Amino acid sequence: MAINSGVNTPVGIRIKRLRERAGMSRPVLAGLLGRSTEWLKAVENGRLQPPRLPMLLRIARALELDDLAQLTGNGHAVPVSVFAGEQHSALSSVQSALTDYRLAPPTSPPNIRHLEERLRHAWTIRHSSPDHRTQLGALLPDLIKDAQNAARIEGTGRRQARRVLAGVYQLADFYVAYQPATELVWLVADRALSEGYAADDPYVIACGAWAMTQALRDSGRWEEAIALARTAAEQLDPYLDRDETPDDWRGIHGALYAEVAYVHARRGRYGDAWANWEKADLTARSLGPDYRHVQTSFSVPVMSAHATTLGVELRRPGEAVRSAHAFDADQIISVPRRSRHFIEVARAHFQREESVAALALLDKSARTAPETIRYNGYARQILHTLRENPPSGMRADVNDLCERVGIAPAA
Repeated sequence: MAINSGVNTPVGIRIKRLRERAGMSRPVLAGLLGRSTEWLKAVENGRLQPPRLPMLLRIARALELDDLAQLTGNGHAVPVSVFAGEQHSALSSVQSALTDYRLAPPTSPPNIRHLEERLRHAWTIRHSSPDHRTQLGALLPDLIKDAQNAARIEGTGRRQARRVLAGVYQLADFYVAYQPATELVWLVADRALSEGYAADDPYVIACGAWAMTQALRDSGRWEEAIALARTAAEQLDPYLDRDETPDDWRGIHGALYAEVAYVHARRGRYGDAWANWEKADLTARSLGPDYRHVQTSFSVPVMSAHATTLGVELRRPGEAVRSAHAFDADQIISVPRRSRHFIEVARAHFQREESVAALALLDKSARTAPETIRYNGYARQILHTLRENPPSGMRADVNDLCERVGIAPAA
């Protein structure tokens, strides 16, 4: 069967033909993507807009495609690895720890305090290290296994062990993100949320819901993402006016509404996006300039960074650039989060066709945290385009940056 009937063939038709060529039913592909059969049918029939890059990458992986151009119809090859990056060297070890279902009983009671300290240390490394993915890849396999074993032991410490295990899964979520193993994103998000429910802890549930909201958002399941985030936030509401309630409960409450804002921006709803951003920003400012939520990085400067992202997702790059200029990015304590912010500013400049500025921001991101940009599909997409059409006199600069982030320079 001929797949490419011309560069003008709609993406939906391409998906349908490739799916049929692979002998895959619509319900099966939809299930692999975490979407409904009705959604996939609407995409294939052209009743919905073509999926964005993250979903196109998921479709390409599900259909075992090496060339994204088979979906997009570009006239030249576009390797999936250009946008997705290569598999991190420790992914197999982390995956093995997550999917080892042998229930060998622990030989001794777990030291929950020691596990808590190891988790705290791992979060510190995650936020402070330019090579955060490699650092987490070395720590996570043993931490996952030990936390799982601790949560299996009956006794008075089991509830706290479940809290720790939920935190380990929340940390693992940052490692498996942007890896060629989408199923692991769903696995760790679901487990984090389930352990929160098992611990009967509204705060831990809310932290798990934050991770799951992102998984739903990136799958285009807008309403489910919004409903989950709001429900988790509302369960915290009765606690927020109590003096003894820790600041982190307010922090995750604000972070959930920041995610709601992001979902609305992704689907193009300007008013809803900014209304929820303002709600979250008010919470951040009430917590003060020195507050930062460890898991989500929710804070005053990160809410400013979110404003840039909203502008980009809403296709209002001028607003995004103005938001970026309105605060000092060095105030973002988390090194990977700061690096991601520079990518978002680069996206805004690229939307404005300001290639030189976009390249400078991507270079800044690479110098801040090279393992952030190396696995970021949006950054790789921009670099792929600049590699084919570099700014005047800057081909060598583009090729150098491409090489540093693992993209083959142009011939």
